Amino acid sequence: MRTIAIINQKGGSGKTTTVVNVGSAIAEAGHKTLLIDLDPQAHTTIHLGFEPFSLEKSVYDVLVNETLFDDVLIQTRIKNLFLMPAKIELASAEIEMVNTIGREIVLREALKKSKNSFDYILIDCPPSLGLLTLNALTTVSEVIIPIQAEFFALEGLTKLIQTIQIVTERINPSTHISGVLITMFDKRKNICKEVAQKVKNHFDKKVFKTKIRENVKLAEAPSFGLTIFEFARNSHGAEDYRKLAREILNGGKYEKERIGKRPSKLDNINSTRKTKEKKK
Repeated sequence: MRTIAIINQKGGSGKTTTVVNVGSAIAEAGHKTLLIDLDPQAHTTIHLGFEPFSLEKSVYDVLVNETLFDDVLIQTRIKNLFLMPAKIELASAEIEMVNTIGREIVLREALKKSKNSFDYILIDCPPSLGLLTLNALTTVSEVIIPIQAEFFALEGLTKLIQTIQIVTERINPSTHISGVLITMFDKRKNICKEVAQKVKNHFDKKVFKTKIRENVKLAEAPSFGLTIFEFARNSHGAEDYRKLAREILNGGKYEKERIGKRPSKLDNINSTRKTKEKKK
């Protein structure tokens, strides 16, 4: 079983879109796949066509009420694709878990008791580095970081990497960054190429060859509760996520690498531009 968290504390980076569409593509390839919605906004749940307020149980119950992992799982309309949904009450989970012993590993321990076996588990993390994200990091062995190719994309990335490092060193030695994904990419825009190059310079071989291009169909699909393959199967968005799924499927054994030096310059995308302006 491969366990993967899709993380970036910056909103709008494409976490949910990636979780839903990569998960769907992997499931369509014949692999039993589970998506865990750890975001209180419940966007993964809504993207798959479910109404959170109508659901009886959610991941909140697993974290706070000690509900069995398997009792919260939902079979989606897509073959091989299962969901652990989220509801708005998840927003209070971090406060309610404060006094829980082993609060950082509640999800991991619940998963251990599951009688279901999955080939892939993908976790959609909230846009923060709080207790919910820590539960994801202690549960998975792989982390994929989606980075939107825009001006503020790298803001806060240093803190995210430091958090992953700390979890690796203190709680879950198997956690590592297995991939970095460029999203909302437009090769006609200089800023997109600038961000992509900066990410490539730092993460090198960990950057996926596939870039998710800007595509209006990707933005429209969630409002219909459909994956991109159901909504616009022949769109650029569907093509890109198929390619990304193949990359993930073919990269089954990642060589674990700890990030060496602190990426102090990642937060300053302006550095290259400022240098050019001084020369002028």
